[in-house]
Amino acid sequence: MTAPARSYQVSHLDALEAESIFVMREVVAEMERPVLLFSGGKDSIVMLRLAQKAFAPANIPFPVMHVDTGHNFPEVLEYRDQRVAELGLHLIVASVPEALANGTVRESADGMRNRIQTPVLLEAVEKHRFDSLFGGARRDEEKARAKERVFSFRDEFGQWDPKNQRPELWSLYNGRHHPGESIRVFPLSNWTELDVWHYIARERIPLPSIYYAHEREVIERDGMLYAVNEFFRPRAGEERFKARVRYRTVGDASCTAAVRSDADTVEKVIEEVAATRITERGATRGDDRVSEAAMEDRKREGYF
Repeated sequence: MTAPARSYQVSHLDALEAESIFVMREVVAEMERPVLLFSGGKDSIVMLRLAQKAFAPANIPFPVMHVDTGHNFPEVLEYRDQRVAELGLHLIVASVPEALANGTVRESADGMRNRIQTPVLLEAVEKHRFDSLFGGARRDEEKARAKERVFSFRDEFGQWDPKNQRPELWSLYNGRHHPGESIRVFPLSNWTELDVWHYIARERIPLPSIYYAHEREVIERDGMLYAVNEFFRPRAGEERFKARVRYRTVGDASCTAAVRSDADTVEKVIEEVAATRITERGATRGDDRVSEAAMEDRKREGYF
């Protein structure tokens, strides 16, 4: 009697994980000097777990790099250092404060440092001769990121041309480049915010505490709640008050807003994210409201 055929279907999360691991292995096979951008945010944390799985039982075969603006949430920096120590990773810090001190960049008039991260990042890429950089960007986050390929070619100036991208038919990735050029690689391109949270729950990945609901002193500006801290001060007429909030995305403390929330566990966060219709960047990033094309303009200059 013939044995019944087995089902080889995999879950949605397993398929996403397999695709991301495949991308990471392709990069290590094709490229000479890859690096993973690690900020301590949830997407880079998930990438780190995928890298562990991709190369186990060996260690992760590339360093991690943080472009440190000096406007970080302390909880995130603490998590970054703890995770790097636990995994025995080599951490490279590209420092915006150091670049300001030596005159490489100048402080922006609005106090936000997202724009001046770009020359600091590009200088670090040139210094360490990185030819491929893993980033945690996802297509569901923002319009400019939805245009990007998994392998995103950058010229010798680190710039991105959205009209000059390489086809990626049948998951075939072209990493060919000349000296000085590089590839930005986005293993989470096809993930959504909800996928990321389901994966965090399944893998039981610890996160910085600010991703969960907590009480914080805030002010309301342009319809968003910003934490009062050394990088973000109230203007005349703005009232401080305490609210129960959490952060959907982690950027600079000077431009990242919180959302009202009682979601203090990963399960509650998943319920909350499933019900929302606004992306995390659209709801919480003041730097993306500069113009309709703010993110695309920064990406053309070399930003992630």
